[in-house]
Amino acid sequence: MIEYFVELLASFLAVVIIITLHEFAHAFVAYKCGDPTAKFYGRMTLNPAKHFDPLGMLAFALVGFGWAKPVPINPYNFKDYKKGSFLTASAGIIINYVTAFFFYPLAILTLLYVVPNFTGTYMEYFLTMFVSCLFTYSLSFCVFNLLPFYPLDGFRIVDALNERRGRVYRFLRQYGYYILLGLMMISLLADRIPAFGAFDVLHYVMRFAVDIIGKPITACWNPILEAIL
Repeated sequence: MIEYFVELLASFLAVVIIITLHEFAHAFVAYKCGDPTAKFYGRMTLNPAKHFDPLGMLAFALVGFGWAKPVPINPYNFKDYKKGSFLTASAGIIINYVTAFFFYPLAILTLLYVVPNFTGTYMEYFLTMFVSCLFTYSLSFCVFNLLPFYPLDGFRIVDALNERRGRVYRFLRQYGYYILLGLMMISLLADRIPAFGAFDVLHYVMRFAVDIIGKPITACWNPILEAIL
């Protein structure tokens, strides 16, 4: 039981860091593109409390996917509407990949040189989980947000690049949130009921994030780490 709470705490803290950076990136890029709305509402900050969405954070800690409180954006303030919308929507995805790039060597160094000092304690388990989650959650949040369901960044990118508002767009805009909740529920059930595993789409997204999207990061760092360690 204690190990479960240690794991949950490590996951939650990793989520707080990842989502805070993600939302700050949206606010910062929007400001640079000409929209001060997020700054006006106090969202251009690294204070996690400003971006906190209880349900989204809990979902992320439990199943590895979730959301924060959306940063308020007024695209009509952008100097270039389409460019500003695209860059702002992409900012969170990009920053998550960049942070994953730096979290990977941090995780390796922590596991090699810090964790052994706490062998046999709950701190060992906490640190192992925490640094692992920083890397894997950064990648999974990056890929997860590419899904074209409202209110994810993938939908906002499609919205920025596509001026058509057909039936598919309206469906994703109206029902995207409920689709995401359904996918998360299936993922949660799959951990307890094996029969749901075949329908666990988010599990496949996570595997894709770590095994494929994370490959350039590990391929870049592994030779460097092997040379210096």
